Amino acid sequence: MADADDPASRCLAVVRELVAELHPAKSGRVAFDARLEHDLGLDSLARVELLLRLGSEFQVELPDGALLEAQTPHDLLRLLAAARPQFARALELAAPLTVAATAGRPDAATTLVEVLEWHAARHPERTHVLFYEDAGAQAYSYADLLQQARAVASGLVARGLAPQQTVALMLPTGAEYLASFFGVLLAGAVPVPIYPPVRASQIEEHLRRHARILDNAGCAMLITVREAKAVAGLLRAQVATLREVLTVRDLEGSTVDILYRGRPADLAFLQYTSGSTGDPKGVMLTHANLLANIRAIVSAAAVSSSDVCISWLPLYHDMGLIGAWLCSLYCGVPLVLMSPLAFLARPARWLQAMHQYRGTITAAPNFAYEMIASKLPDADLAGLDLSSMRLALNGAEPVQPATLARFLERLAPCGFAPGALAPVYGLAECSVGLALPPLGRGAQVERIDRQRFANERLAVPAEPGAADALQMVGCGLALPGHEIRIVNEAGRALPPRHVGRVQFRGPSATAGYFRNDAATSALLREEGWLDSGDYGYLAEGEIYLTGRAKDLIIKGGRNLYPYDLEAAVGAIPGVRRGCVAVFAAAPRGVPERLVVLAETVESDAAARARLSEAIAQCALDVLGEPADEIVLAPRGAVFKTSSGKIRRSECRAAYEGGRIAVAPTPAWKRWLGLARALLGEGITQALQEARARAWGIWAWTVFLLFALPAALLVGYAPDAQTARRRLRRVARCARCVSGIGLSVQGLSLLPGRAHLLVVNHASYLDAVLLTAILPPNYRVLAKRELAGARVLGRLLSKLDTLFVERSDAERGLADLLRMEQGLQAGDSVLVFPEGTFSAESGLRPLRMGAFAAAARVQAPIAVAGLRGTRAMLRDGTWWPRPGQIEFELGGTFVPTGEDWSAAVRLRDSVRAELLRLAREPDLGR
Repeated sequence: MADADDPASRCLAVVRELVAELHPAKSGRVAFDARLEHDLGLDSLARVELLLRLGSEFQVELPDGALLEAQTPHDLLRLLAAARPQFARALELAAPLTVAATAGRPDAATTLVEVLEWHAARHPERTHVLFYEDAGAQAYSYADLLQQARAVASGLVARGLAPQQTVALMLPTGAEYLASFFGVLLAGAVPVPIYPPVRASQIEEHLRRHARILDNAGCAMLITVREAKAVAGLLRAQVATLREVLTVRDLEGSTVDILYRGRPADLAFLQYTSGSTGDPKGVMLTHANLLANIRAIVSAAAVSSSDVCISWLPLYHDMGLIGAWLCSLYCGVPLVLMSPLAFLARPARWLQAMHQYRGTITAAPNFAYEMIASKLPDADLAGLDLSSMRLALNGAEPVQPATLARFLERLAPCGFAPGALAPVYGLAECSVGLALPPLGRGAQVERIDRQRFANERLAVPAEPGAADALQMVGCGLALPGHEIRIVNEAGRALPPRHVGRVQFRGPSATAGYFRNDAATSALLREEGWLDSGDYGYLAEGEIYLTGRAKDLIIKGGRNLYPYDLEAAVGAIPGVRRGCVAVFAAAPRGVPERLVVLAETVESDAAARARLSEAIAQCALDVLGEPADEIVLAPRGAVFKTSSGKIRRSECRAAYEGGRIAVAPTPAWKRWLGLARALLGEGITQALQEARARAWGIWAWTVFLLFALPAALLVGYAPDAQTARRRLRRVARCARCVSGIGLSVQGLSLLPGRAHLLVVNHASYLDAVLLTAILPPNYRVLAKRELAGARVLGRLLSKLDTLFVERSDAERGLADLLRMEQGLQAGDSVLVFPEGTFSAESGLRPLRMGAFAAAARVQAPIAVAGLRGTRAMLRDGTWWPRPGQIEFELGGTFVPTGEDWSAAVRLRDSVRAELLRLAREPDLGR
């Protein structure tokens, strides 16, 4: 047992405990000079868990930089010695940030620059931003911002930057970012925010990932961190317009006069909404757009200079840039600003900042409220007073009624007022905000009559006490000067409480996407209306979102909503409750059919027949007509989100694609033994080797023949799903032509809902073979370094690959959050949890990220073994040898909890199954 008075022993004990959970065989290696990642196997997510445990053990707040700085337990001990007490800052009220109320607002300003100049002229020393950091808060005034922005602008103009040219900003949250943004505007140019790197070692890959955005934006310059200059030549080779890569310090010292004065119609910045895909979409926002949106938001929210805004949102996204920073700037509101990593590392900081600075306004996506509601220890809430909060906006992703209820219940003892929680609606194409609820009302959740909603597309309030009512979250009224309407598929406006497509217009709306005519055409409608891509309805002027347009189900010209029948079928004995999907589908060559997909564990033929009869009668009772087809499927066949919502579109696609298993079926085998047939029997070893060499030449020939068509088919695919289907066909053809033998077992038993598919990793061939084997609905989790490859990176992006950072904690956590959001949205993800492979046979240690994500969103993990690829193409050689590939789907594991220990248990169960399936030694011991 560790000596309670010995910090060194206590630190090592915490490290040893975590290592014992993750890698029992390595717990004996824990020493002060042991490397956390290389020697002890602690990946970035495990290191976050370690810091949380150390903070709890020592009752201190470790700096955010510990995630990056600490490489050994000795580093951790040094950081612990310098850390501040855990709650000392949180429970002491800071000096008030507010000063005398500002005299008016810059209502006559026509550009963002004029807004800043207005404040700097009237109260230059007023606190504009307070940077909330471990080392202490640092105040930043309006005079500071204007002075530093002018220096940046002068330096840019001196280097030949012309008005309306674009300048990319790749900087972390801080004063340099704020000064650079306004410096570009003062020079008359257009800022293009992109997310920043964390470690110098990853700069090259990071810049390669952003090359498509920079190229689409036509950036003339890039303002970034010092380390990025070393790879400037690489970036210029990919972005023809890029002349210089600069730091803020490079721009200091110039005395060139700034002559350009911006106009309202000038672009104020480009907000890229899908830069990770092969088709970057830069939302064009002018000064007039932004000021209209800011003024509408502050009017609806009654923002005044006596407010205090608390934010951790990244400044390269609209909610943080416009909603938090620029709105605060306009109103003279002090902004307490922390980095996203500060929140991710310790979510309690968000609440502590509200308490300490008597915050009144904040905003975050739904996942942040869920983290507070369900993940935070009670100790982190002790002593907090959140009674000053009057407005906590929840937006940027679907708002969950259950999250709202849990959040309010959890924070009620802290004095958080229910009326402060406000679900909102907005999108980048409308600058940031579109709808805000009445102040002080709080979240409004309607209970809707399920029958009327399903049969008539009407949102009629349910009778009191109705057990089957639907819950819909109100997201507010259209901002002043803006309009929201609901239209049918023909574009005709619908009355209140009729469900249809959500369209909007107003002075905040974009004119389209920068240098992307196709995407702009899909966005714009007649008379200034824009298509949001959402479905919803209006009730008393308030917008209620019912889902994305792509999720609507139509059968035989009738609008069918499946909720009533799903609930009724789920109540039948023998059917798994909550595991029923009803949808309209039209398989190839078959008229549109009403399908009931129900999960059951019944295996007896007679029992299944009786169950089908009961479901058929239920459909007749509820809908007044029979179902066309009843599909009884095994556990996991129905796609659902982590909150239990049925993903009917995915169920329909699986049904139409023949991917729903009605019962376990024998595995199909193709080209079994082809390599042996080619080689023949009874030949000498020399002849075998010669033929193996000949096959290797043939394999490379096939690869080269198919590589270019594959690249073209993927590169010109209209969407990721089409790209994956095309690549799958090419991979199947290439495998057949090359003569690779393949045996597949259990593929039909893949879960029907969103899941992780975990496979062992042995060779570069793994991805190619799995592309040929698996259905094309999987997104692949890949190391972020691959995104930097000029050709391969673009193709992987086109396939909607999920790139994950393996060494940078902040980026790694953000990547895992995106994977969790994808799982919640119904995406299935293919993961190689070992992260890499080697020539040595055996299963390497598994990284924790995928298991922690699966536990948090309660996503099942299917486990498969891939055998034979290492022997065909071993690491260290590019000469393939003929062989037989075997794919075997094993068990599916469901998380038993959402915490770290549940993720570890899940990892251990999956590892045991992987060892059984891979049939290789355990290298993790």
